[in-house]
Amino acid sequence: MYFSIAEHIVEVSAADKAVDILSIVPSLRPFIIPDTSEKPVLSVKLVDELRSDIEFREIGNFDTGNGHTKVEKNDATGEYQFTIRNIDETDVCLLQTNGDYSECFCKMVGNEFLLSYGVNSVLMITYAFATARYQTLLIHASCVKQGDYAYCFIAKSGTGKSTQVSNWLKHIPGCELLNDDNPIVRVIDGKAYVYGSPWSGKTPCYRNRKAYLGAVTRIERDTENKVVRQKPIEAFASFLPSCSTMKWESKLYNDVMDTISKIIETTGLYTLHCLPDKESAEVCNAAIAVK
Repeated sequence: MYFSIAEHIVEVSAADKAVDILSIVPSLRPFIIPDTSEKPVLSVKLVDELRSDIEFREIGNFDTGNGHTKVEKNDATGEYQFTIRNIDETDVCLLQTNGDYSECFCKMVGNEFLLSYGVNSVLMITYAFATARYQTLLIHASCVKQGDYAYCFIAKSGTGKSTQVSNWLKHIPGCELLNDDNPIVRVIDGKAYVYGSPWSGKTPCYRNRKAYLGAVTRIERDTENKVVRQKPIEAFASFLPSCSTMKWESKLYNDVMDTISKIIETTGLYTLHCLPDKESAEVCNAAIAVK
């Protein structure tokens, strides 16, 4: 089964033909496309068994927000193995990939709920890593679209990304939610675009839509509402933590940093000091919206 996610072709299949991919991850439905002869950027296959003739060494561990993932690598072949655990530290799947993450094999563990969580996690991780070399970033942000442009809000969890977007939707004419947790940003021919994705956190917003990236704004709680444009170095340091990557993998990390640099060259990055009120949305929109 094929999907177009931020205009990248993704193939998801199962060794057991009776497995219904869309029932496992229904958020993929808006992104489905007919069979294509175009080579996928990412191919994920659900299998009953994985190769056991490869030795791996642990190279890192990262927090997915809903659990932890252990990363291992075979230095001779460049292949990877990921052990994905949920928030209860229960193993939900084992993933093996080639060196550029384009071919992935996933063995599931547990019940139907864990199956859905596991496959969704696998797709997020492998998509972020496989597309990084194509100037594509899966970011942790809430994103609102106004006209031809979309605006991404980043912040530490609980700071107010979704609140700011909600205020835009309530008080700024012509706005719609594009994604509430994991939009995708791509640089194409020197221009930055933002896309909806099959991953939107607790808000079911899975829109196969595209817009120009108007701005990226970091939310900071304050006693007044004001917007400050970030200088390039500040913008880089502000945006990087919101991007899905692995710092210990130099090729992947360098691809992400290169894309961030290109975004900063063409797009305004700001800090919004704000209260969670209507005026903050009006002040922010007046300062960052592309006229």
